Amino acid sequence: MYLLANGKLITRDSDLPYLADGGVVTDGGRIIDVGETVRLKEAYPQAEFVDARGGVIMPGLINAHTHIYSALARGLSIQGNNPTNFFEVLDGTWWAIDRHLDLEATRASAQALVIDSIKQGVTTIFDHHASYCQIPGSLMKIAEVTREYGMRACLCYEVSDRDGEKKSLQAVRENADFIAYCEQEKSDMLKAMFGGHALFTISDRTFERMEAANGGRVGYHIHVSEGMNDVYDSLQTYGRRPVQRLQDHGILGPRTILGHCIHVSTAEMDLIRATDTMVVNNPESNMGNAVGISPILPMYRKGILLGMGTDAYTNDMLESLKVALCSQRHNACLPNVAWCEVTDMLFKNNAKIANRSFEAPLGVLKAGAAADVIVMDYKPFTPFGSDNIDGHMLFGMTGRQCQTTMINGRLRMVDRELVDIDEEAVNAHVLESAKRLWGQLNHCTY
Repeated sequence: MYLLANGKLITRDSDLPYLADGGVVTDGGRIIDVGETVRLKEAYPQAEFVDARGGVIMPGLINAHTHIYSALARGLSIQGNNPTNFFEVLDGTWWAIDRHLDLEATRASAQALVIDSIKQGVTTIFDHHASYCQIPGSLMKIAEVTREYGMRACLCYEVSDRDGEKKSLQAVRENADFIAYCEQEKSDMLKAMFGGHALFTISDRTFERMEAANGGRVGYHIHVSEGMNDVYDSLQTYGRRPVQRLQDHGILGPRTILGHCIHVSTAEMDLIRATDTMVVNNPESNMGNAVGISPILPMYRKGILLGMGTDAYTNDMLESLKVALCSQRHNACLPNVAWCEVTDMLFKNNAKIANRSFEAPLGVLKAGAAADVIVMDYKPFTPFGSDNIDGHMLFGMTGRQCQTTMINGRLRMVDRELVDIDEEAVNAHVLESAKRLWGQLNHCTY
């Protein structure tokens, strides 16, 4: 049992949104009490005290779309790779990387991303993996890391026809086997979805195989209309827009996540809403790849459940929040829009998305909710409270200010020191894996 207190408590619970000096009591992976520090100390003298040191205590952050397989790309330059369009970005960078990821490199990638996420206050990830060098067992290799390091994770494998039928079939089987494993384990720390890359690399035959292998057990996690090539291919090859094609194959629904959705029509938005399908925006990645700005404002008005991810461009959800706001305002040419939309995406909707996969309530600090709690090292120099916390987060906080991270009632970082993780040893291992990968990509030694 822990008492994490002595901080400014932001609960995201409408019944008790803010306490100037509060905390939470956790036991067995759940929060059992929330209140003022003085009362909690008196009521739970047996609890181990974790001092927030006046920081901001808040629910752990959720990343609704990321890619572990890209973790070793930081600082990488591939010789001869100078992409001028989105397809060249995929083929020359990301597909080149995943075609060289064996199981050891996949494990190292997972170690790097999970540790970096913990250090930035992220307690739940929805990962979309690809390692076409070595597919079988790759999701289990990631699961070993998330279990060891205590990260709450929902995993899937990126089915694609881009490397031929044999690899496509292996990818379908990897999803099916991992879904079966998660069903047997029944752990609220590890869930599965059925992954797909993007429609322009998935044939109708492969969609049919995905449907058959899934059997309605879980939702799908797939990239949709991230680039115009997805739209062109769908119209030219199948005579349907991408979202319509997904509906034809039974992919849409309340448990399915559509990543990006930049080039979606009004009719497609209506179809997404009618099926209660989820959409996750990845603002920095979209801008970095020059594929456009997702129409968040019209989708929000239609009532689509919109969440926020990073596409692994960063692991800092607060950084993504800032870019989401600026990009939407820039796109709309209006300086007074998107505030509520983007803050809802991160702080409310990501929790709703997660709770379609996980049982314990996430994204809120209240009795019965998951004990996923973080402390931000933030000393405000202007008035601070429940009515302006989002303003402080947008303009005053970054993920690197996280000082303490608890996931499922387990302390993973305290005062910026990782718990039960030898960071120096792990970093050394990850660095060697990165050197090996870079050498393979550039045909040299690092």
